[in-house]
Amino acid sequence: MSFESQPTPHRRATLIGLAAIALWGLLAVMTAATAGIPPFQLTAMTFAVGGAVRLAFVAARGQLALLRQPPKAWALGLYGLFGYHAVYFAALKLAPPAEASVVAYLWPLLIVLFSALLPGERLQARHLFGAALGFAGVGALAVSRGVTGFSGDALPGYLLALASAVIWGSYSVLSRLQRDVPTEAVAGYCIGAAALAALCHAAFETTIIPANAWMWAMVILLGLGPVGAAFFFWDHGVKRGDIRFLGVASYATPLISTATLILAGFAEASWGLAIACGLIVGGAFIARQ
Repeated sequence: MSFESQPTPHRRATLIGLAAIALWGLLAVMTAATAGIPPFQLTAMTFAVGGAVRLAFVAARGQLALLRQPPKAWALGLYGLFGYHAVYFAALKLAPPAEASVVAYLWPLLIVLFSALLPGERLQARHLFGAALGFAGVGALAVSRGVTGFSGDALPGYLLALASAVIWGSYSVLSRLQRDVPTEAVAGYCIGAAALAALCHAAFETTIIPANAWMWAMVILLGLGPVGAAFFFWDHGVKRGDIRFLGVASYATPLISTATLILAGFAEASWGLAIACGLIVGGAFIARQ
């Protein structure tokens, strides 16, 4: 079934999932503006903002009862939101960030592959080819930013980066099996992830207070967008939209991220970016046919 011919609710859910991808593309430039804040501290602060805002909306509609979900729902939510970030941050400590990020970006491909195990889903060659082109685009993007190879000394970090990809890919696909769990429950997962991140911050990091109003604004915007609304959009998208297409389209995240870094003056344009753009857009186009 083509993307255009899908029933309206299904297509709308897919578009909502794409909104999450667009927001995640802003994560790098916003994070760059909060330089100096330790990762677990930033995670705790932003998840607290995102969770609290959504919780307020849920409470205003008298839907707090929707947060009372079975333990397996909470386990999956915390596994995805906190587990991914904790393992990814550990990977960045043990391996060069650029190389670790390339490995971590196997998660869109894993979503495409894991989706074949879902009831009623069928994996086709175009999905695999589109996902492969997307990953090739991430590789081209990495080369353009100076990644020339992988060091054997950083193997533990690469393995953790791979684990983070498995966590997010499996979380996204398993969420579809919990379609009866309302997206409002993600507010609780965000608060839980903030609490766990705060514990990790207390154990492993030194607190850094944002230096100025601009940095505080970026923390709040992160909590409202890439580490807030994006997770609610993604939950709705993977549960009710075209999960295979969303998996392939997720490769646009590092592309959007690099483009915004260039526009903000944190990086420079290159031919590698143009090649990556062609591969990622081509892969998404093939997967949606």
